[in-house]
Amino acid sequence: MGGQVSTSSSFSNLRCRNANEDWMSALCPQLWDVPLHHLSIPGSHDTMTYCLNKKSPISHEESRLLQVLNKAFPCITRPVVLKWSVTQALDVTEQLDAGVRYLDLRIAHMLEGSEKNLHFVHMVYTTALVEDTLTEISEWLERHPREVVILACRNFEGLSEDLHEYLVACIKNIFGDMLCPRGEPPTLRQLWSRGQQVIVSYEDESSLGRHCELWPGIPYWWGNTVKTEALIRYLETMKSCGRPGGLFVAGTNLTENLQYVLAHPSESLEKMTLPNLPRLSAWVREQRPGPGSRCTNVIAGDFIGADSFVGDVIALNQKLLWC
Repeated sequence: MGGQVSTSSSFSNLRCRNANEDWMSALCPQLWDVPLHHLSIPGSHDTMTYCLNKKSPISHEESRLLQVLNKAFPCITRPVVLKWSVTQALDVTEQLDAGVRYLDLRIAHMLEGSEKNLHFVHMVYTTALVEDTLTEISEWLERHPREVVILACRNFEGLSEDLHEYLVACIKNIFGDMLCPRGEPPTLRQLWSRGQQVIVSYEDESSLGRHCELWPGIPYWWGNTVKTEALIRYLETMKSCGRPGGLFVAGTNLTENLQYVLAHPSESLEKMTLPNLPRLSAWVREQRPGPGSRCTNVIAGDFIGADSFVGDVIALNQKLLWC
């Protein structure tokens, strides 16, 4: 993978942290009968950006201005785009080892790519292929038979109906009986009793109608701001409106815009995010899972492993025992 983006050396020691590798099976038995949408579950935002391809074209869904800049000044534009596209340093297995159980998978078919090769995308495309990544996740689950993952399949840039059918066939072939069919959010005990470990949300209505193994798209609270306090105000506003009825995600990820990038040409998403993690983690520790209108469920973040985020999200489940 010579074209893969490298991440900061600040993450060099993260790969040894796997204390939460089997956190679901280690939960107090009282929590085994709590539906998944009432548990606190750590997730990663734009899970696959650790392997963005330096040689990849800019996504065709990006702005016309960015396309023009990339064509006119590729040696300047491409490195800047890459710096602001990487949201994770750990690979998917390392994220699972760290305790992440919600994976944000933005799937695309490159116009320049081969017919059936599907990649992941965040402004540019990944070196990793979707089928290989799903196989890697399946192999991890086989080694951890009481852990459950939520795979949020989204975006679907460039996917025709035939490619959707191909992707769903891959999902079924790779995960088989591990898949939990669409229905009411299950409990861990129910999933364990049926040998099921995978919930696949799929943001394509026509595919949902054809395949009972697919769940509807999971709402994602996205603050779309570079300011930490503005993001927290947004999340608190969403909480005040009441939580969705099923699974949902509160995103603690900061988001740049073109104006911010142009004003900070030497920075990156990593440099913008890391100094703000303590404040975001403090907000996370104040949350509470459960059925209440202001309760949280999945909480997703960037640069998993850079701080105590995953452990903080998991620890919120202890608050369910205080009732």
